[in-house]
Amino acid sequence: MDGWPGLKTDCEALLSAFQEADSVRFEDFASLWRQRRFHTIFYGKIRALEQNKFTKEALELVWPYFLPPYTFQIRVGALYLLYGLYNVQLCQPKQKIRVALKDWPEVLNFQQELLNAQHYDAAYIFRKLRMDKAFYFTAMPKLLSFRAKKVERDKAEIKKEFKDPSDRVAMLATDDVLEELANVHKHYQKMKCLISADKSHPDKALDLIKDDFIVSFKNMILEHQQRKQDKLEPSLTSASEEARNENEGSSQDAEGTERAKTLASIKAKSYSMVAQVSKSRRHRQVTLESSVPRSEHGVTKSPKAKGTSTRSQPVRKKVSLRNRETSQAVKKEGVVASLSMPVIAEDDNEEEEDEDEEIDHSSDEDFIPVKRKRTI
Repeated sequence: MDGWPGLKTDCEALLSAFQEADSVRFEDFASLWRQRRFHTIFYGKIRALEQNKFTKEALELVWPYFLPPYTFQIRVGALYLLYGLYNVQLCQPKQKIRVALKDWPEVLNFQQELLNAQHYDAAYIFRKLRMDKAFYFTAMPKLLSFRAKKVERDKAEIKKEFKDPSDRVAMLATDDVLEELANVHKHYQKMKCLISADKSHPDKALDLIKDDFIVSFKNMILEHQQRKQDKLEPSLTSASEEARNENEGSSQDAEGTERAKTLASIKAKSYSMVAQVSKSRRHRQVTLESSVPRSEHGVTKSPKAKGTSTRSQPVRKKVSLRNRETSQAVKKEGVVASLSMPVIAEDDNEEEEDEDEEIDHSSDEDFIPVKRKRTI
């Protein structure tokens, strides 16, 4: 690590010594731990805050060695090293081992391998850590913070001695090995023919291996490599499917936006086509015309027509006609039960003005001054 440069060197040196011991027993690891006095790694005059940081960094440094692609022996040694560091630390409360959820299935598979191989001491150490609640389960391997400056660190170099070979079958099935197997198989076939009765073909009792052994062996290796490649391809196919789904979703969103735009334009056109009343007729009131024919109620004449017809009559007759018209209008309002379309009537103020003018005009015409006789 950047803060404690010698820490990684000491941990790798201890794991290398455990690998050279060619053992996975806890007693062998404990003897190496005591020889190197590894428990003194936490000694020193440092403050509590620095002690917490150092312990946390030490556990984070050792944890990757417990995961693939390291060998089985290195992973067991990393488990023992985590157990020792967790128990000899001086922090109170103790710093826990940070475990990402994506790595936990690998840990459980490794525990099952320990049980199947009957390495009960390593399985006990792992169970003891779980019982002590030494694992701190997190969503990410490293701590993330909002708007924190990203510090780019070089990826930790994996030592070739610690790394587990990726494909042992490919290592064994090289061209040289296959050629040597083919030569051995031919020599074996010749030896069988020599000791059999028929020199051209071996006896049935000796014919235990098929002649196409090398060809079938090559086919098996190719099938193994194909299956391994198929396991890696689903991740790529899933990524391609996700990209395809995103493209489809974006196209659907574009279609939805286009449809929304067309609907909005149609609504705008429909609202713009509404008939507007002219400014000169806005003050007119809307009245409802009865569906009953006019013949039942009687024909009403307009005020102007009445004024022209009754100009020669006196003022009293004109007033009586107006009272009669108002009574008929009241009757019409009572009869209007079934109403039809509204009709715009003329303004009442205009009617009153016209009637007043007619009354004044008629009164002027009908008025005849009476001549009086002058008396001397």
